Amino acid sequence: MVGEVKTFGSYEFTREEILAFAREFDPQPMHLDEAAGAASLLGGLAASGWHTCAVMMRLVCEGFLERSAGMGSPGVTENKWKAPVFPGDVLTLRRTVLESRTSKSRPEMGLVTFRFEMLKPDRSVALDAVCVIMIGRRNPGARLA
Repeated sequence: MVGEVKTFGSYEFTREEILAFAREFDPQPMHLDEAAGAASLLGGLAASGWHTCAVMMRLVCEGFLERSAGMGSPGVTENKWKAPVFPGDVLTLRRTVLESRTSKSRPEMGLVTFRFEMLKPDRSVALDAVCVIMIGRRNPGARLA
């Protein structure tokens, strides 16, 4: 339902995971070294934004997507890293339904636009992403309200 807001799960970022992800996928100094992180705009060793996105996807799957008739996604329309994520930060996923419509070419499929926000403990937003997810409809012939 458009306007629906729900919160799902939480995840603690550890120093070890931040370093391991950075070594494997985003080997920039601010993600690999405390001194380099402290000297950067981030102000300390910080998780890669892509690490934060990967955790967001895990929380999306565990929170609701694994129990839905998900059919994939045509893409992310917006992705903003708004605050650094430091070791020990526990982020929570907030999901807001922005739009829901039936596919014109495939009436058995709905297209739902979500805003996903990864919230820090003080409720500030670390990651803000807008994504469309294709979801199978229970009653393909029925009109959406």
